Amino acid sequence: MRKTVSALLVSALVLSACGGFRDSRVNPFNWFGRAEPAPVTLANEETNPLIPTRTGLFSSNRNRDAYFGQPIDTVSDLVIERVPGGAIIRATGVASVQGIYDVRLTPVSDQETAVDGVLSYRLEGVPRVGTPQGAPATREVIVARKVTDQTLAGARTIRVEAERNALQTRR
Repeated sequence: MRKTVSALLVSALVLSACGGFRDSRVNPFNWFGRAEPAPVTLANEETNPLIPTRTGLFSSNRNRDAYFGQPIDTVSDLVIERVPGGAIIRATGVASVQGIYDVRLTPVSDQETAVDGVLSYRLEGVPRVGTPQGAPATREVIVARKVTDQTLAGARTIRVEAERNALQTRR
């Protein structure tokens, strides 16, 4: 009887100490915080993307890797999920019109590196011509991007920008 009571008492004390695990840095669900609003920075493009930069007799004006996406109107949610070898960045946005397709998180920097500890992406999609605005639920888009541990190495903050707002989360 004493051994049973002792075992129950010790197990109760051990299990009561597990409540602190939920808020600790060891818990993988706490590695990235909640998304918080951030100010939007507008980029001024000095070059016209419609004017070809390569000319010549044998140059091809066809660029098969060109992406003609435009920024989505707003970012409504940002979630970072840890996976083996990196993380998955999942962003939810609301477009200004229905029919947005080929939605991507395009890196703001050329090499997809963190600038001053901030890894920035732009939420972009290609709109269809002549589509109505519709209800917000019909304009919602969700996109995800896998990022490796090497890309995350210098990043303390992950930021997703839209046309009118931006969300960021810290590690």
